[in-house]
Amino acid sequence: MRIDSHQHFTAEYSPDLLRPILKRNRFDAGVLVGGAEAMPFAAADFVVAVVVEADLAAESLPFQLDEFQRHPKFRGVCYPFDGDPLPSGLAELARRGLTLDLPPRPELVPAIAARYPTLRMVLDHVGRPSLMARPFDEWARDLEAAARHAPLCAKISGLIADRPGGCWKADDFRPVVRHALRTLGPDRLMYGSDWPRYLPEGTWKEALAAFTQSIGAMPLEIREHLLGLTAARFYSIDAGSAA
Repeated sequence: MRIDSHQHFTAEYSPDLLRPILKRNRFDAGVLVGGAEAMPFAAADFVVAVVVEADLAAESLPFQLDEFQRHPKFRGVCYPFDGDPLPSGLAELARRGLTLDLPPRPELVPAIAARYPTLRMVLDHVGRPSLMARPFDEWARDLEAAARHAPLCAKISGLIADRPGGCWKADDFRPVVRHALRTLGPDRLMYGSDWPRYLPEGTWKEALAAFTQSIGAMPLEIREHLLGLTAARFYSIDAGSAA
């Protein structure tokens, strides 16, 4: 099963618009990432997992998670980590066996992993130039340290979000993407389009092209991990769950 691990939906850009695009490009399924207001879009047949924005510092978090977990496609939460690097809600995620989508800041991982060693984490948007706030060498060392936490994965996603419409070069992404491949390996990396962040200037197919060009020629077994197997394992997606 080929899975796009990072999608968003709105009333304007609904699953109905993306479904034929995925089908033309031989993708079977997608992971929806968004606020609680996006939950109704989870009813789309090709959406196989849902990640919801949640405040990990809020006292109401357990009640929110109770509500989210009533949905069979709910898998975990995303959080920006703008303040406390160890919000109290991390313990609740670990206790429930939920996943955590992180910003592309590998320096956050060692402290979280030391306290919650079983927590499954994924770095979002690895390789997106505008989010690489630190010099490459520093980021590379941080990723190497983070990679010692075995449950950690990363998404090569959102590459063209800031440079759609052909205003990008694969060289913009390649150093970071290649280092992620060397450090984490394909069985801990997954592709995500970040659709529709780059519309109308960019396209879903352009986002896939940026990913393909940045990783370069790869054997089929490696591509299978990047384009589906890693996402299926991380988000506990059953191979028969996509319509």
